[in-house]
Amino acid sequence: MQDKSKAWSGRFNEPVAELVKRYTASVEFDQRLAEFDIQGSLAHATMLGEQGIISAADVEAIRKGLAEILEEIRAGKFEWLLDLEDVHLNIEKRLTDKVGDAGKRLHTGRSRNDQVATDVRLWLRSVIDAVLAGIRNLQLSLLDLAELHADTVMPGFTHLQVAQPVTFGHHLLAYYEMLKRDAGRFEDCRARMNYLPLGAAALAGTSYPIDRKGVAHLLGFSGVCENSLDAVSDRDFAIEFTSAAALLMTHLSRFSEELILWSSPRFGFIDIADRFCTGSSIMPQKKNPDVPELVRGKTGRVNGHLMALLTLMKSQPLAYNKDNQEDKEGLFDTADTLLVTLEIYADLLRPPVIENDVVIKAGFKVNKEAMRLAAAEGFATATDLADYLVKKGLPFRDAHEAVALAVRSAVDRGCDLVDLSLTELQAFSPLVGEDVFDVLTLEGSLASRNHIGGTAPEQVRQAIARARQHLA
Repeated sequence: MQDKSKAWSGRFNEPVAELVKRYTASVEFDQRLAEFDIQGSLAHATMLGEQGIISAADVEAIRKGLAEILEEIRAGKFEWLLDLEDVHLNIEKRLTDKVGDAGKRLHTGRSRNDQVATDVRLWLRSVIDAVLAGIRNLQLSLLDLAELHADTVMPGFTHLQVAQPVTFGHHLLAYYEMLKRDAGRFEDCRARMNYLPLGAAALAGTSYPIDRKGVAHLLGFSGVCENSLDAVSDRDFAIEFTSAAALLMTHLSRFSEELILWSSPRFGFIDIADRFCTGSSIMPQKKNPDVPELVRGKTGRVNGHLMALLTLMKSQPLAYNKDNQEDKEGLFDTADTLLVTLEIYADLLRPPVIENDVVIKAGFKVNKEAMRLAAAEGFATATDLADYLVKKGLPFRDAHEAVALAVRSAVDRGCDLVDLSLTELQAFSPLVGEDVFDVLTLEGSLASRNHIGGTAPEQVRQAIARARQHLA
């Protein structure tokens, strides 16, 4: 007994089992491709008409029917049927119900294989554009905050131990640079992806006199996929997108870890705004940095989708296989996760707005004094003292040893290097002069690193200016 609901039912003698139908259907999640499916179908129908493959009357009927279907979808009135498997057959069936034989002619010269490859690229292209806008907004928040703290002293860390003084603005600009590279990866992904699969049909192309370049132009693609087998079967563009997303989430996860540490009482560098935090059901004093923690956690989610897509593709022979239906849920979730993370972090990092001398809308407050006190601990200017001695003529290794002995003495006394007297410092090297205290101050240390890429406040401001010019 044939299943007449299926577009391919003529070959089969019995209907698909209900369990198999649910197992193989994708309409519950791929319906988000609907508008892009309609967009591709309109371009395909236009080309079929221009090539004389279907009549102008059919083209007009298809356009009218698809426009009505689009309205139904946007209004939430479209009935999605599991029996019709996917977004493509649901729309095609509804179109045929509306316009009759013209709807049946729409699929001339194409397959669901090249159709879905086209839909996903159209959808992903729009997602990448939104991601790039989200990255830019986050970068602008970082730049505004960095400019506000170009002079704010904080400890720079290696191994999570105090290393050398930096400015908070300089620290923030490190993430700006990471995001800049992230944006470049998404731009590259978009450029490589922006080629039209439609016209490859099932796997070998079509015998109809189609105009693939014309369809590519209508849909804003840079060109066409030049091998039909490759066009329908590879999902490297989805993997590349998810890889770029995993890297971006990794960068934000690193920042999240710092925000979590900085907001703890042991650091006390920042106080995250209440709207990004939650409390405890048992401990009334708690204020938990839930947003950074979830960003850190959701990074594992995106990384998992990347591994799933790589595994999905690793053993597939050419050309299309049903395995590729499994590309969408992970890809969709990656996009959703990334877009909302960028939006919420742009708000979290937005600098304070001051109205009537009252600070409002700050994503977090910066405790400059706590940062400065932390930078004054751990002998953060020890390297500056070594550099001072080198400039006086002492070989660096000897200078390193002399400062190490000075640090040991300061540790024993429970003070910082700057608290040692001139006589005490000269005991470690006779090259030490009265000007030594200029390099042992936090401000002196910062100012001495006055070169491109350095942490000197002047360089931070110049870096911000270059960044704003790049984003303009």
